[in-house]
Amino acid sequence: MEPALQLLSGACIAFTLGMFATGLTDLRQMFRTRSVENIQFLPFLTTDINNLSWLSYGCLKQDWTLISVNTVGAALQSLYILAYVYFSPQKRRVLLQSAGLLGVLILGYCYFSLLIPDAALRLARLGLFCSVFTISMYLSPLVDLAKIIRSRSTRCLSFPLTVATFLTSASWTLYGFQLSDLYIMVPNVPGIVTSLLRFWLFWQFPPDQDKLYKPLHA
Repeated sequence: MEPALQLLSGACIAFTLGMFATGLTDLRQMFRTRSVENIQFLPFLTTDINNLSWLSYGCLKQDWTLISVNTVGAALQSLYILAYVYFSPQKRRVLLQSAGLLGVLILGYCYFSLLIPDAALRLARLGLFCSVFTISMYLSPLVDLAKIIRSRSTRCLSFPLTVATFLTSASWTLYGFQLSDLYIMVPNVPGIVTSLLRFWLFWQFPPDQDKLYKPLHA
């Protein structure tokens, strides 16, 4: 591996794992309060699907940067999901959503592994799916950003998470560019754009220093 690619690979691993670790704040809160109050479940599920999808793409492509990052990411998200299910008073709802996740994974496995025998075509279609899913995850917080603009308050945003998301998106964009892999490069551009928008919101509407940040999932 070229030195520049090695450097980018290390940056991708470090920044992405740092971003995933922000969920540990929610995990500590769940164990401390023995509840899931003010913690959203859907981001854990969608991030888990995203990690497992990119893990499959990495395995097909034999890209150990993707494999290592998304193995750890999927393990962390699964841990968050299990803790949420344990502490949630609405176990039926979250179990149904978790079963839906499992169903999506089974259908995805059947489609990509059984219905697309050609390895190159399977890699291309899986890469397209991963790209579209990642873009939708990066764009989904725009609704919350619109609320922040209306309320003129950034108390619900996490500045450290915004920095982590920006560095993660930028490193993966450069990594994909270095590999000439559009499936890696393109979906991370929206992450850069939304992070820059958050930086602008922090500059435009500085949070009160006596307020605690509440972490959001990227």
